[in-house]
Amino acid sequence: MKTNAYNIPRTVLGIFVAALSLPLAAQSYPSKPIRMIIPFSAGGAADVPGRIVTQRLTESLKQQVLVDNRPGAGSTIGADAAAKAAPDGYTVFMISNTHFVSAALYKKLGYDSLNDFTPVTQITSAPNVMVVHPSLPAKSVKELIALAKAKPGQIDYASSGNGSTQHLSGALFANMAGIKITHIPYRGSGPVTADLLGGQVQLAFPGIAGMLPHIKTGKLRPLGVTGSKRSPELPDVPTIAEAGVKGYEMVAWFGVSGPKGLPRDIQMKLHGELLKVLKTPEMSKSLQAAGQEPAWQDTPEKFFDFLKVEADKWAKIVKASGAEIN
Repeated sequence: MKTNAYNIPRTVLGIFVAALSLPLAAQSYPSKPIRMIIPFSAGGAADVPGRIVTQRLTESLKQQVLVDNRPGAGSTIGADAAAKAAPDGYTVFMISNTHFVSAALYKKLGYDSLNDFTPVTQITSAPNVMVVHPSLPAKSVKELIALAKAKPGQIDYASSGNGSTQHLSGALFANMAGIKITHIPYRGSGPVTADLLGGQVQLAFPGIAGMLPHIKTGKLRPLGVTGSKRSPELPDVPTIAEAGVKGYEMVAWFGVSGPKGLPRDIQMKLHGELLKVLKTPEMSKSLQAAGQEPAWQDTPEKFFDFLKVEADKWAKIVKASGAEIN
């Protein structure tokens, strides 16, 4: 067997050098700014927690994590860009329920919603809130149901787009309450908020984060939260299930994935850094102020298992709603 000047067999030396080089890749990452694709409009329910997390991740990684908003088409525009990005760790993607809702809604996508992405971890979980414009004469969920039954199809509800959790929150509510309300899809949460405040639409199921200021000033009236328990930010607002639609629950979540083929060491580096910032009291406080709760999985594999369950669940919900986009 060939040796070198130190009398170490070359094959042994090669293995030793290769072993040393593996952690070096993770140690040198990141060496330039990272792009976080958020497939929703700036200022919306997904954008706010996304920016909170990217700010903390920037501090933790000592490298900028920049937000790249790619809204539209039920998050599929942003997802397509992320799926086609280089798997080098410098493009990551904020994934959510909407990602799998759209997979069930759209017949043709340029990517596989589950297998063309590398899971990292979930980052938040939060309910939406049912809000109405004060001009709508309904001060409770039961009053809204009675009004909708008296005027079938005449109450409009806005959402951030076809296939969004806002859309499905409304569709599930209408189905379970036995009423007919008209869905008006928008291109993002920002335009929904603007028209809701202006009274052009009367009802919506947006994220709590963007609604808190308008609820506090009385510009919008909250009727119920979509989760299984009350929100700490809106303790006096009942869940929709409490308020009269037994069994109703719809919770939004957000997470981080990379393109397919993301190297394992970079995947684990991102996972570790995200968990480190998510577990801090400061992060919990910041997210709760935005209507969110920190949430994570101990390994990327557990996150992938979570994603598989979500993909199946949302496919069934979309099918039951009868919604479809060609």
